[in-house]
Amino acid sequence: FKAGQLTKLKPYSKYPPCFKDIAFWLPEEGFEPNDFFELGRGVAGELIEKIDLIDSFTHPKKGRTSHCYRITYRSMDRSLTDDEINALQEELREKAAETLSVELRQ
Repeated sequence: FKAGQLTKLKPYSKYPPCFKDIAFWLPEEGFEPNDFFELGRGVAGELIEKIDLIDSFTHPKKGRTSHCYRITYRSMDRSLTDDEINALQEELREKAAETLSVELRQ
């Protein structure tokens, strides 16, 4: 806050968030996290509140790297159903494998 200036506050949702994780092996030819963030917005739009990298693991023998992201889904105007979230999550998993050449982990 600065003296003499109005600070615009962001609205927040009164509805509960839903957290889902997605983990995948990164492709050998390179990976840009921002591409995954944009893919998430393309699939779920404003229903994705944020995406956080929560784990990065490099296999000691194979040298491959895995990322695990936590996705926070939330609507500004209603509670989301499990079916809605699961459908969005499955679409995101499929499109990540297809467009980003990642190998999904179970």
